[in-house]
Amino acid sequence: MATNSPIPLATLTDLAASACSSALSTATSYTHADTQSQNERIINTLLQSLISATTSSETSEVSTGQYKFAVTSTIIQHLEGREAEGEGKLEKRGMHSASGAYWNSERDGMWSYKWEGGEGRRMDVVW
Repeated sequence: MATNSPIPLATLTDLAASACSSALSTATSYTHADTQSQNERIINTLLQSLISATTSSETSEVSTGQYKFAVTSTIIQHLEGREAEGEGKLEKRGMHSASGAYWNSERDGMWSYKWEGGEGRRMDVVW
């Protein structure tokens, strides 16, 4: 992460955890048909939170070009070594990846995050 980050790492972690928890609140396990909408919710929720966290309280607007953010969310299914029926080989892992961006390469940095709430739901959510 860039040292000039507009948002403290602890706040960034809280915003990311909240976006995942909200988007996956009703998910009990990986369901591929749901991953597109879950990723969209994670990305949109986090982008809105990042924009809000960097909005001037005086103008209620983000200065044009002040900060840009890129959010990539990937949901990966855990299979726990199950074999595909009658084939003698492991089933494929399910995965869905999506991206959203609001970025200024001169001022913004990179940060990765893995949501710990996915472990009990047989999925990983990484950014």
